Amino acid sequence: MDILVCIKQVPGSNKVEVDPVTGVLKRNGADAKMNPYDLFALETGLRLKEQYGGSLSVLTMGPPPAKSIIYEAFAMGADKGCLITDRKFGGADVLATSYTLSQGIKRFGKFDLIICGLQTTDGDTAQVGPEVSEQLGIPCVCNVKAVKGVEDGAVMVDMEMSEDVESLKVAFPCLLTVQKDIYEPRLPSYKKGKETANREIVTYTLNDMEDKDEHHYGLNGSPTQVQRIFPPEIHKARETWEGTGEELARKIYQHLKSHKYIA
Repeated sequence: MDILVCIKQVPGSNKVEVDPVTGVLKRNGADAKMNPYDLFALETGLRLKEQYGGSLSVLTMGPPPAKSIIYEAFAMGADKGCLITDRKFGGADVLATSYTLSQGIKRFGKFDLIICGLQTTDGDTAQVGPEVSEQLGIPCVCNVKAVKGVEDGAVMVDMEMSEDVESLKVAFPCLLTVQKDIYEPRLPSYKKGKETANREIVTYTLNDMEDKDEHHYGLNGSPTQVQRIFPPEIHKARETWEGTGEELARKIYQHLKSHKYIA
């Protein structure tokens, strides 16, 4: 079974810079980490590989420093890695991102199972995984909370719905997006990290894609664009009120009304 896990490098804190022209995050690799949800996807793939055999590859899209999370995946047990990088891919929305990923996946190889984290901590859209499956023309199951097993060229999973859990059997090739806590992610191995420190990472740019039309990628290929990104305002002003319960309730009511929080 050939497994692919899509991973992403995200800011390690909320102290990030925003490009004033494009309105997108500056991803220079500083203070960055692997998307926490992708750690659960990677652990899911590694356990399937250990139980059923085969190989596990990881793929990410981002600037050259994003290679660091591929080496982290190597230290956890991944076999091969691919980086999709090109300045013309920058500023992509979920549609352009999923299209770019699908083009890279087609170039990288054929996979029985593709696993993604449910969402990313920098976007929280939870749309890229399903859109990649649509671009590839394969079935997708989202909100997977458990993988029950693999048999007869299919994977059995439990998908969490709003009010119940649905059990499904999905034929390969297919894509899953997994929830956090599906498994406890393992720590990277120091020994594997040393052994794979110089492992080759396949790198693709726009010129390597089947579709080389730059209007389908990055900002050019994004029908939606972020108008503004800004950190939440922090208000440090505080007041201390004293009085009876009735007096404090009245004061709180007047305060909320004066600031038009209530009518």
